[in-house]
Amino acid sequence: MARQARAVFLEEWLRTNSGGSGSIGPVSGHPSSSSSARAIIQAWSELRESLQNQSFHSHLIQSLKTLVNSQNSLHVAEPQAKLLISILSSQTIALPTESYPPLLRLLYIWVRKSFRPSAQLIDSAVDVLSRVFTTEFAMKKSPPFLGQGILILGAISFSPQVSENSKKVCLDLLCKLLEEEHPLLRSSQDIIADVLAGIGYALSSSVNAHFARVLDSLFRIWGREDDSSGSVSTGLMILHLVEWVVSSFIESRSLMKIQDFSRWVLETPKTSCVPFAFVMAVAGVLRACNRFVSSGQGTEIVSKLKISAENQIASLAEDLISKTKGLLTSEYDPTNSLLLQCISLALARSGSAASSRGSLLICLASTLLTEIFPLRDLYAKILKFPHSSWPTLGFGEVKEHLVSVAFKEAGSITGIFCNQYASVDEESKALVESFIWDYCQDVYLGHRQVALLLRGQNNELLADVEKIAESAFLMVVVFALAVTKHKLNSNFSVEMQRKTSVRILVSFSCLEYFRRMRLPEYMDAIRGVVACIQENEEACVSFVESMPSYSDLTSWKGFSFKQDTQYVWSKDEVQTARILFYLRVIPTCIERLPAPVFRRVVAPTMFLYMEHPNAKVARASHSMFTAFVSSGKDFNEDERGLLKEQLVFYYVQRSLVGYPGITPFEGMASGVAALVRHLPAGSPATFYCIHSFVEKANMLCNDVSLLKADLWKNWQGSSEPCKKVLELLLRLISLVDIQVLPTLMKQLAQLIVQLPKDGQNMVLNELYAQVAESDDVTRKPTLVSWLQSVSYLCSRSESTDQTSKPSGCKENPACPGITDPSNLGKINARL
Repeated sequence: MARQARAVFLEEWLRTNSGGSGSIGPVSGHPSSSSSARAIIQAWSELRESLQNQSFHSHLIQSLKTLVNSQNSLHVAEPQAKLLISILSSQTIALPTESYPPLLRLLYIWVRKSFRPSAQLIDSAVDVLSRVFTTEFAMKKSPPFLGQGILILGAISFSPQVSENSKKVCLDLLCKLLEEEHPLLRSSQDIIADVLAGIGYALSSSVNAHFARVLDSLFRIWGREDDSSGSVSTGLMILHLVEWVVSSFIESRSLMKIQDFSRWVLETPKTSCVPFAFVMAVAGVLRACNRFVSSGQGTEIVSKLKISAENQIASLAEDLISKTKGLLTSEYDPTNSLLLQCISLALARSGSAASSRGSLLICLASTLLTEIFPLRDLYAKILKFPHSSWPTLGFGEVKEHLVSVAFKEAGSITGIFCNQYASVDEESKALVESFIWDYCQDVYLGHRQVALLLRGQNNELLADVEKIAESAFLMVVVFALAVTKHKLNSNFSVEMQRKTSVRILVSFSCLEYFRRMRLPEYMDAIRGVVACIQENEEACVSFVESMPSYSDLTSWKGFSFKQDTQYVWSKDEVQTARILFYLRVIPTCIERLPAPVFRRVVAPTMFLYMEHPNAKVARASHSMFTAFVSSGKDFNEDERGLLKEQLVFYYVQRSLVGYPGITPFEGMASGVAALVRHLPAGSPATFYCIHSFVEKANMLCNDVSLLKADLWKNWQGSSEPCKKVLELLLRLISLVDIQVLPTLMKQLAQLIVQLPKDGQNMVLNELYAQVAESDDVTRKPTLVSWLQSVSYLCSRSESTDQTSKPSGCKENPACPGITDPSNLGKINARL
């Protein structure tokens, strides 16, 4: 209540807590902005002249607005209050209709800000107000007039310095306005905060004569016959109004009012009250009680009030589910939108309920999937509406949703949702889990189509829709982590744990496109489910087979694209993100994946995405190949080994065709290193790999554009494809088996000899260092002999080139092939 106590104007506090701006637009017609001291003095002076002249000119409306716009800093003293009362009571001044709201507002500021207002002046104000609402209001009624009237009457009845008789008069007038002006109350959303604040003041009055009448009027404002007048903002105002009222009862130890309030709100059936208003009022009770209980100030009556409020919210949720035959089914009725949002906001604002119910969990799930993250509905509209309607949808419905209170409260609602999940019955848990996972699949399918349609056509609408989807992804991650904590333990069968893990992984793959940040909750959930499936063949197969097939990835039947365009799989970013997820996760369980499944499901997709223009995706495909070639210790080596050798031929072809360009060298190098390590000794696939890479190196080095001195002189800092392939071949010398080594040495020697002088020197220097540092006693003697032979051949080729050159070129440093005669001796010394 500390924050509430500092709120001088209850209606502004209600507007702020409901997501409003807190402005006083309904009174002044403009947002609240402080006026200068000179303007305020001038405004009061003009009002005094008006009273003296017994006339009211139109420019005085602006003077009243000037004063009202400065309400936060304005102090209305008793002389000024007398001035206002005199103007209102004058029989000769013809006040226009628009002058009443600001005049009443200024009187309200006086009542709320005055420390000890004169009882006599208050009584005089009550007499004037009684006359105004008895005679003037009927002819000049308007929503702002009504709102400010209820507000000032409630404020006077709440003021401790006012006599009991004046309070009764004000309460009686307030009740009459509430009871008789229902249509006018519902005609303007702008005055709701003022009306509710007036009711709150009246309920907190020290006079109990009209308590039940005021309370009954509160719930009759939104009758069942006019449900359309309600809104989430209004519901939140009701919640915080009741919180303010109940908190004041508890703090002042008004046990009689607490009992009366409980009887009227929590125990008496509200057949004439619209459900959204009732649930928010009950939530206000629960919020007030939770705060006092958590601070250790809860009494027995507060605890009973809290339990009663919790039961009422749960009961209303159960009624809603029974009437709609299940909120998460295809029979869901969108007319329940307001009530669903209010139930969820009620639980989020009031704190977690002590007793968890399956009905509350289902309501929360339905709100999240259909109201807070209504992606399925948005996708259907975008795909259904013509292109000309997209701007209207984007700047209207989608942008309004992004700034709505419900969307902003998505995090707190998700937290309550997960808390409820942890303690409800297993049947409700299973139902909600199923619909969350299905929702992920629907979002994946819908966003693929929408992204391909909107990208380049309406990027702003696409970006706004993706903001909603990103928040939905966060909700799914938090929920999935709650599921893993609950189900991945010994309380559930191993089969259930694995089934749940697979569904979580598939759901994450569907929403991978929306993962824009590193989340600890995401990583924790991934670790838990991967650890659960990676040691079980059936679970691994189930997950891998959920990956879209090759035909589904490369073609899209049944979807109409933009005119003159065709589906290009590499441009489908949503699908690419999903496949990237599989490419990263499958290697963690590759040991348990049978070779036939890898051949049928994984290999086609792996080779397809090796040609993806995104280097990150292509590298992941190479990593997949590396993981498979490196796997298989616990399997039938014949079957798995045969598949490895078969895949190597195509892998080498695929990699080299795209290099340089598409194929990332790091990914290709890791794949080659893996295959030469793990294929059987003397495998034909290894020989084919070496031959292919030597041919590629030869082709790259023979390229005229690469035969520049700078390439070889700046060997260490060069990133040319020729240099990279050569370095890979040199690395293979220490990796290939002994049966393959002679072939590699022979072909590598032929390649080195064909290089220009600087190239030979650079390659030989690399070989010197590599052989010198080697501690492989088996192959080192062979390599030393081979390196000496290669050095000799290079020396011979250089000598031949030198003798064949014209005499003018022999001393020219630019001529390739010139070498030091003592080179061979230096080589032997280093080795």
